[in-house]
Amino acid sequence: MSRLPPILQNLPFPVIGSPLFIISNPKLVIAQCINGVVGSMPALNARPAEQLEDWLAEITETLAAWDKANPDKPAAPFAINQIVHRSNDRLEHDMALCEKYKVPIIITSLGAREDVNQGVHKWGGVVLHDVINNVFAHKAIEKGADGLICVAAGAGGHASVKSPFAMIQEVRDWFDGPVLLSGSIATGGAILAAQAMGADFAYIGSPFIATEEARAVDDYKKMIVASNSDDIVYSNFYTGIHGNYLKGSIVNAGMDPDQLPESDPSKMNFGDGGEKKAWRDIWGCGQGIGVIKEVAPAAVYIERLKREYAEAKARICQGI
Repeated sequence: MSRLPPILQNLPFPVIGSPLFIISNPKLVIAQCINGVVGSMPALNARPAEQLEDWLAEITETLAAWDKANPDKPAAPFAINQIVHRSNDRLEHDMALCEKYKVPIIITSLGAREDVNQGVHKWGGVVLHDVINNVFAHKAIEKGADGLICVAAGAGGHASVKSPFAMIQEVRDWFDGPVLLSGSIATGGAILAAQAMGADFAYIGSPFIATEEARAVDDYKKMIVASNSDDIVYSNFYTGIHGNYLKGSIVNAGMDPDQLPESDPSKMNFGDGGEKKAWRDIWGCGQGIGVIKEVAPAAVYIERLKREYAEAKARICQGI
């Protein structure tokens, strides 16, 4: 059994929605939380920076009202993602607001920062750090992160080339704290499989882009519904870090998805693609979207996950 901090114990459903750059907003986060999934969003989605306080107030007040009205069905907690890379000049400002609103879970990306972890712990929050290999996993825990998000091959956005089986078994060899698995998880059966491998929670992102609450353009949502794993391109051209993107968005931007050059991996940049930007024009997406057949409310998708999860459990139990 994993050692889970109190905020991660007894969650309604073993799923954490991953923060979707540009796309996640309070509407989606709230819909996820009241339906039993930990909702999250990047702090940087609030623009200008002052908007973040309005969003944090909206989320905390709405969830508190929900819990008061539904004491038998409390909402899941929410999380805010912080990019701790040196390029984020808003980090201090955004962390101060997270402290003010006592954000229960902070998800850190692109670097592990001891000072950030200590700051979160001072207000009683929990830090989950995303990693693409075992080396970075060790560094994150050494610097004070409470849990790990194993971003395996097939995950949307910046993703690893590591098999989820390899990542989970290597991390579980030495770490008994909270572990999340990301990478092509889009069904209830996949959530159960992640747990069977040793993860505590599934980390799901791309399917939530194709929900009514997501702040994505309609063409993005429609492309996810129309695409499958063959339509995903893995490249570092757009940001300097390898990530997964929808092939159709690359074609629409006037580029050949099979002939993308390598970018400088030492920099966070947008390649030399002119006015076409990741993630605005070049759309991030994971490989698990083949099962997404419609744009629907988040509640409908989460209910489907719960049903599939129960069905998968029943199948496994019948076979024992």
